[in-house]
Amino acid sequence: MKVYTKTGDHGQTSLVGGQRVSKCCARLESYGTLDELNSQLGLLITYCKDATDIEFLTDVQGKLFIAGGYLATDNSQREVRTGNIITPEMVEDIEKHIDALDALLPPLRLFILPGGSRAAAVCHVCRTVCRRAERCILRLVEEGAIVDENVIAYVNRLSDYLFVLSRKLNQDEKTPDIIWKREK
Repeated sequence: MKVYTKTGDHGQTSLVGGQRVSKCCARLESYGTLDELNSQLGLLITYCKDATDIEFLTDVQGKLFIAGGYLATDNSQREVRTGNIITPEMVEDIEKHIDALDALLPPLRLFILPGGSRAAAVCHVCRTVCRRAERCILRLVEEGAIVDENVIAYVNRLSDYLFVLSRKLNQDEKTPDIIWKREK
C-alpha cells in the first residue's frame, strides 16, 4: 500500500464509508485536531518519567483514535463501527484518573500560568490543543451533525486531566506551579 494516493490533491478526502468531503470541513477539522493532540501527547510522553502516567497517556492516545474514527464517520449516512465508540466507562475512567492525581496535589487557590517544568509546559500545550479539539467538535454539532455525548464528555474531561497532570508533573520535578499575579 502506498502512502500517497493522490485522491486528495484537489482539496477533498474520504470519510469512513467513502463519502467525499472538503478537507476544510468542520468534521475534518474536529478529527484532525484530535490527531494533532495525539501527536502532542506522544511528545509529552517522552518527557514523562512515571510509568503510570505513560501507560495512561498511551491509553488515551488509543482512545483518541477511537474518537477520531467516530468523527470520521458521518453517522447520518453510515452506521458507526462498534470499535469507534467512546463509552461512558471510558469517561468514568478518565474521571478516576483526575481524582487520583488531584488527591496528590495541594489545593489550588489561585490561577496558575502554563509552564514550570518542561513536561508540565508540554502538558499545557496538550491541554490547549485538547480545548481547541473540543471547540471544533462543538462547531460540528452546531452545524447539525449528531455527535455522541460521550465523545464530547471524554474530550472535555481529557483537558481537565491534562491540567491536573501538568500540576503533578511540576510536583514530580519539584518545580512549583507559576502563580499568576494579577496586576493592580
